[in-house]
This record gives sequence, C-alpha cells and structure tokens, in this order.
Amino acid sequence: MDMEPRMETIAKKKFIGKRTIMSFSDNKTHALWSSFMPRRQEIQHAVGTNYYSIEVYAPSYFQHFNPDAKFEKWAAQEVKDFTSIPDGMETMTSPEGLYAVFIHKGPASAGPKTYQYIFGTWLPQAAFLLDDRPHFAVMGEQYKNDSPDSEEELWIPVRPK
Repeated sequence: MDMEPRMETIAKKKFIGKRTIMSFSDNKTHALWSSFMPRRQEIQHAVGTNYYSIEVYAPSYFQHFNPDAKFEKWAAQEVKDFTSIPDGMETMTSPEGLYAVFIHKGPASAGPKTYQYIFGTWLPQAAFLLDDRPHFAVMGEQYKNDSPDSEEELWIPVRPK
C-alpha cells in the first residue's frame, strides 16, 4: 500500500451532530449514524453537503494502542454558525491546524487496513508527529458505505517533528 497524503491547513470549523463514547472493541458507529442520518435535515446553515465522522482521542491514546480505550465519536455536519441547534444534537468546534489527508478507496469495512498503514507505516517515517486535535473521515459524493468503489477522505492531525 503506497498512499501519499496531501497536506492541508484548515481554519477553525464548526460542527453540529450527535456523539457517543465508544472504543474499537465496543464499536457504536452504526448506532450513532443510524440515530443521526434520519435527522440530518434539521441542521440549518450547513456548509456543503459532506458528512463528518469525527474522533476525539486523549493525547496519550496512540502511545500504547488499546482496543478497549474509550474515545469520543461524532456524526456531524459542518455549519456556518450555532444559531439553531436541533434538540438532542450538540456543537463542536475544531481548531485550525495542519492535516495529512489520505484517500481511503473501497468499502468502509476495509478502513482498518488503511489506518494501519497510516499509523504503522506512514506516520513513523514522516516528518510529522500526531497532533492533539480531532480526526475526521469526510464522506462526500464519492462515499458509498460498503461499496468497493466508495471513497472517503481521512484527515489525520499532524504537526512538524
């Protein structure tokens, strides 16, 4: 697997969505998205049509990977402002910063292989360190869930070594 990311610095982003606390061994992604998608049209002032799967990890999360360690996962949409927040949804602001953006091609179920490459091969050899900011999977028009021709962007927060 040879995937060179594009490097992108983004401005602060605002999101509205739903979140849950989970671990990789107790994965609640399906339930989270199943509760978010039927209500997504209630979100006003959306920026574009992309959906964001956002993970917020503790600063030490990746130092000693443990599949039982808890993290926060969001199903969200980027918004211009927080003037209208649907009942049962929350807001989140992600700070500006540098990201390594990888394209994951293939079914969502093959995602762990791509993440293994990013964290096991690319990051240790890169001129960057993992930064303590949210991680994003951006699902745009090319995203087709478990289809073999699906594409999504994986945004990994980094800073120079």
